[in-house]
Amino acid sequence: MPMKSKKPCKHPGCPNLTDGLYCEQHKHLYPNRASAFRRGYGSKWQRVSKAYLRKYPLCVKCLAKGRYVQATVVDHRIPHRGNYELMWSESNWQALCKPCHDSKTGSEDSTPEYRY
Repeated sequence: MPMKSKKPCKHPGCPNLTDGLYCEQHKHLYPNRASAFRRGYGSKWQRVSKAYLRKYPLCVKCLAKGRYVQATVVDHRIPHRGNYELMWSESNWQALCKPCHDSKTGSEDSTPEYRY
């Protein structure tokens, strides 16, 4: 059986070829992340998030700036980090467009704040 061809490493600017996502040189920079399903985003989340977006169709961050942009993501205001109550509390949700969600999540992930 023929082998799959190798792909370029996903690390920005890396020319190395790999069988996975990252070459051996960059693999340690990107720890394995559990699947969306294992993090709680299964079929139930898909159903309730779609219903939430029907109820709140505009991005709250863009709306605050006077722009009307369709929301495509249900975001957790406070990252739940596995906390079941924060995950499913509708008061912890907000409707965001993808750029606003990526910006918020990127800044949170670079400076995580843990609550105990």
